[in-house]
Amino acid sequence: MAEVVLDKVSKVYPGGVMAVKEMSLHIQHEEFIVLVGPSGCGKTTMLRMVAGLEEITEGTISIDNRTVNDVPPKDRDVAMVFQNYALYPHMTVYKNMAFALKLRKFPKKEIEQRVRHAASILGIEQLLDRKPKALSGGQRQRVAVGRAIVRQPKAFLFDEPLSNLDAKLRVETRAELKALQRRLQTTTIYVTHDQEEAMTLGQRIVVMKDALVQQVGTPLEVYGKPINRFVGGFVGTPPMNMLSGRLLRENEAIYFDEGSTKLRLPACLKDALGGQVGQEVIMGVRPEAMSMYTEGRFVGQDNVLPLTVQVVEPLGEKMDLYAGTEKHPHIVARIDAETGLEPGQAVNMNLDMDKVHIFESNEAGRNLSLN
Repeated sequence: MAEVVLDKVSKVYPGGVMAVKEMSLHIQHEEFIVLVGPSGCGKTTMLRMVAGLEEITEGTISIDNRTVNDVPPKDRDVAMVFQNYALYPHMTVYKNMAFALKLRKFPKKEIEQRVRHAASILGIEQLLDRKPKALSGGQRQRVAVGRAIVRQPKAFLFDEPLSNLDAKLRVETRAELKALQRRLQTTTIYVTHDQEEAMTLGQRIVVMKDALVQQVGTPLEVYGKPINRFVGGFVGTPPMNMLSGRLLRENEAIYFDEGSTKLRLPACLKDALGGQVGQEVIMGVRPEAMSMYTEGRFVGQDNVLPLTVQVVEPLGEKMDLYAGTEKHPHIVARIDAETGLEPGQAVNMNLDMDKVHIFESNEAGRNLSLN
């Protein structure tokens, strides 16, 4: 069972720079887990510690029930695919893929079988005699993955392998990687700063910020139940709108006072938010939880937010509407395509109040809606 377990793992660089702080994570056998977060949050450092390329300051890392803190990278039985692919320019594709096996003194026949099999899986059989300079970015990426596959490791480690590809190829390749991992059934740890990539690839997502794990969960859990304001704002495209305001109580109901209008919060949040009445909070509402005012729904209703249109971005059946209030000038709504909307026009947006989140206004920004 190729489980990877991190127990209170920390990495401190000279000068006291904390790269990873007390990270504990249990990655199951055959699981595809994605580490995501902004640049400098510690995700690549964590990956390099698992690979053995960075020393651990504190804690333990286990692979397949064996503590590997002091095990050299070559003996950890993991394969890493780097952002720049790290191919040997003077070697053919075949020799690049076979190199690690030759170092381990595998028989020539087995090397041939493994390389040909990996090339078949990745559809690069016709490239085996070429050198990296004769390959496109997508082809180089496949060769780098093939070099990892031939080793048949206990775990794959991917460090932003798609960041050098153009947008269209990146989408196509991430789908191929997901299908490949399911076929090979190998434990996979994947690092990216692209939250959309994380959502589409991972069985679970680890969201990091400032050397700390913020939340671990399935894509739907992290998207639908963000533990704090950072996670809510980082996961989702376009990002979650954050509106500051105050909680009020009127006639046994709790309202969010945005400044220009009051929005009635669901009754199910009454107990969780009752102790916060009168306090400043942040209301998070995703762009897709908003829709245009329709006939039969009147202005002044408890879930209607009046906005002024700024920019309209058509996306086919959908469109992104950039609008705002006097207090919150930058609000994004992803709605069904409408015609005739012009900058400066007043519109009324219905908010799905069952999908809003109420966060603390302090730096931690804890999600009060989850209580």
